[in-house]
Amino acid sequence: MTPAGPELRRTLGVGDAVVVGLGSMLGAGIFAALASAAHAAGSGLLVALAVAAAVAYCNAVSSARLAVRYPASGGTYVYGRERLGEFWGYLAGWSFVVGKTASCAAMALTVGAYVRPGQAHAVAVAAVVALTAVNYCGVRKSAWVTRVIVAVVLAVLASVVVVCLGSGRSDAGRLDVGLSGGTGGVLRAAGLLFFAFAGYARIATLGEEVRDPARTVPRAIPLALGIALAAYGGVAAAVLSVLGPVGLGQATAPLADAVRVAGVPELAPVVRAGAAVAALGSLLALILGVSRTTLAMARDRHLPGVLAAVHPRYRVPHRAELAVGAVVAALAATVDVRGAIGFSSFGVLVYYAVANASAWTLSAAPRSRVVPAVGLLGCATLAFALPAGSVAVGASVLAVGTAAYGVRRWWAGRFTG
Repeated sequence: MTPAGPELRRTLGVGDAVVVGLGSMLGAGIFAALASAAHAAGSGLLVALAVAAAVAYCNAVSSARLAVRYPASGGTYVYGRERLGEFWGYLAGWSFVVGKTASCAAMALTVGAYVRPGQAHAVAVAAVVALTAVNYCGVRKSAWVTRVIVAVVLAVLASVVVVCLGSGRSDAGRLDVGLSGGTGGVLRAAGLLFFAFAGYARIATLGEEVRDPARTVPRAIPLALGIALAAYGGVAAAVLSVLGPVGLGQATAPLADAVRVAGVPELAPVVRAGAAVAALGSLLALILGVSRTTLAMARDRHLPGVLAAVHPRYRVPHRAELAVGAVVAALAATVDVRGAIGFSSFGVLVYYAVANASAWTLSAAPRSRVVPAVGLLGCATLAFALPAGSVAVGASVLAVGTAAYGVRRWWAGRFTG
């Protein structure tokens, strides 16, 4: 289906698309989510990581298959609309925009907490304004900035792994006596860790801006996911080897605490700086992805049509980017980061549930349906394993979106019937 209105400029290759995905995945989650996940899963942390990775892999494969068929901006909003019907596309788009807007606020607040804890909200708002300006000037500039950020973050994470594994100060013996969250705790931890893995969606939402999307997107998604999985697994094992599940579950800044316990306290400020840089990279890619889904929904009049405009010079959805930036800035000035993360996880899992259901319809062959079936079941399981408050708020917001869709259809029917 050809999108209505001006098309975006295709400038991104495989490397750029991988970097955009990594910029989201290697964000603040690796620095912050490990502690809350360890608190929930205890000695089952690595199992939870594997569960989150398995669900993420299924989602990535389903997204890649769909992106080949529908190489347009909007990701699962487009896939759900084309494969399942208008409502399911709308539900995916609503879940993504609302959930990831909350995620943007969480990343901005993470920047503020690491840069200047006493004025975290003010720093968060400033970060949103600055990165919205970067995105406004064009996606190539965004990809270049993200490339620098990803390089810095990978260097910091590699340093943490080397220091922890080479310290000889292992508390791994506590693994067998650490907290045990049971099956429920492992699934809850997997849902929290999934928040940090979900960045490969940014690649699919950029389908209209990559060169040769039928080739680029299917290659970029598994590459980005594989690199992120290697980084997360290495860091989790290294930090666990030093702190053990109990210490990790109680840590406020787990990676910084780990290098201190490992005997290299001078590296802690570098880790804190890396966390701030990582959160900036995640925020940059998130604003980029949310604005593209907003563009796609505005083109179909599910959001105000004025947001579908593409800048004549920069060839970016400038009004959508400004609107998203304004909403995120307002949230960053007011919300709590923990609530934002839980709600975002629920919304993103719903989004991927629609993606897997859409991929299920691509082929009637049983072997082709195994991955989307596992992905759909995994998304539903992790979504409802999240804290009850996150599930309640998430379900309520989805109900509001569904009601808005119904009212819009009823109103349109009055004038067309």
